[in-house]
Amino acid sequence: MTDQELVQRAFAMHEFSYVPYSKFPVGAALLCADGTVFTGCNVENAAFGSTICAERTALLKAISEGHRDDWTAIAIAGQGEDYCWPCGACRQMLYEFAPELRVLAARGDGSFQTVPLSRLLPHGFGPKSLV
Repeated sequence: MTDQELVQRAFAMHEFSYVPYSKFPVGAALLCADGTVFTGCNVENAAFGSTICAERTALLKAISEGHRDDWTAIAIAGQGEDYCWPCGACRQMLYEFAPELRVLAARGDGSFQTVPLSRLLPHGFGPKSLV
């Protein structure tokens, strides 16, 4: 799967987002080494702390289907003028499983930038930190 195709899968998730408060749909597509893609959308809640980001939705779906150590890239697509980078909580959750994951952050016009997760969360705290 190309990076562009992965980004398009993330954009396709906008239609499923539940965003009555922010009106800002976000989609994510998490690619595994075997070609499996897990998608997710953001789901807001009136109790704002219960809101879940698109990236964590995709991550939880992958884990629940047995994919924990084979992630290669994640695309995150918003509709704004800025690139849609993962929030701090999502960076931490992704780092737990794939510190070198490639992150593709897309903006509303379809363009995207790619960086390794380790650049977005330098000196990250993960399982190896507990040894």
